[in-house]
Amino acid sequence: MQTYRIAHAGLDVSRIAYGCMQLSSDWDGQPINATERLRTAEMVEAAIGNGITLFDHADIYASGKCERLFGDLLKQRPSLRQQMLLQSKCGIRLAGEPDQGSPQRYDFSHDHLLSSVEGILQRLGTDHLDILLLHRPDALVQPEEVARAFDSMQRSGKVRHFGVSNHNGSQIALLQACLDVPLVVNQVELNLLHHHLISEGVLANQLEGAYCAAAATLDYCRQHDILLQAWSPLASGRLRKSTDPEPALRGLARCVEQLARELQVSEEAVLIAWLLRHPAGIQPVIGTTSAARLSASCAADAVELSREHWYQLREAARGVRVP
Repeated sequence: MQTYRIAHAGLDVSRIAYGCMQLSSDWDGQPINATERLRTAEMVEAAIGNGITLFDHADIYASGKCERLFGDLLKQRPSLRQQMLLQSKCGIRLAGEPDQGSPQRYDFSHDHLLSSVEGILQRLGTDHLDILLLHRPDALVQPEEVARAFDSMQRSGKVRHFGVSNHNGSQIALLQACLDVPLVVNQVELNLLHHHLISEGVLANQLEGAYCAAAATLDYCRQHDILLQAWSPLASGRLRKSTDPEPALRGLARCVEQLARELQVSEEAVLIAWLLRHPAGIQPVIGTTSAARLSASCAADAVELSREHWYQLREAARGVRVP
């Protein structure tokens, strides 16, 4: 698989990453079972077999169980750690933690960030993370606290590089102004159904152009050499069938089907290739638990859509021509 160079980090990563959120669907603290262990081993092997080198986690995924599953596999097969870059996210605190009446919230406080990383490393069974992301913007963030936590993590060798997730350009700039280390990744939701970060630039100054307060996030990341990662790049499977009850989705699904036939690739490859075609250098994070679907998606690495095909898909996604 082709690679991206993460600027300011000196890391080469596969153009496609694997997201580990679905390794377990249990958020209630049930013991790890044999099915989950087999699924984890199968998907890690499939990812490596397809050339994937970056594996994405978060401390909240299945309440930490996904990291524990992954860590158990690394304990059984420690040589795997040398074949991968490990990334995790923190900053979301679930409802009922630590007290029953606590609401779900975000927490970028110094102490919480440090304790979160300790938990992540313990569950993954590794002595360091290659990249740590702040999961969602904390409205009460004090950038100086984040800077102090990042400095401690890096000096101790527990985290090599840092980034964010679901942040816009101005939020990144606010943090970066206080940091001594560069933010190297921003992971955002991005796919043919959730294309707002891309469409914002085309629809500027149009009546329909107000898109989710995107705040030129894509351009900001390109300008500052921040790798954009796309979570849910396959739109949670919503485009796999042209029989969807929503007319707009049916039309887009038909367009994807027709283009897949024309290019003689899978529909998954078309969806992923649409993201890879963008000059920002977007890294799709694929979270499927089907090894076959993962391989079908990774085939996009060999597909380069023409400008005409790219805009054809975007037009089908929006249901109208470009202005």
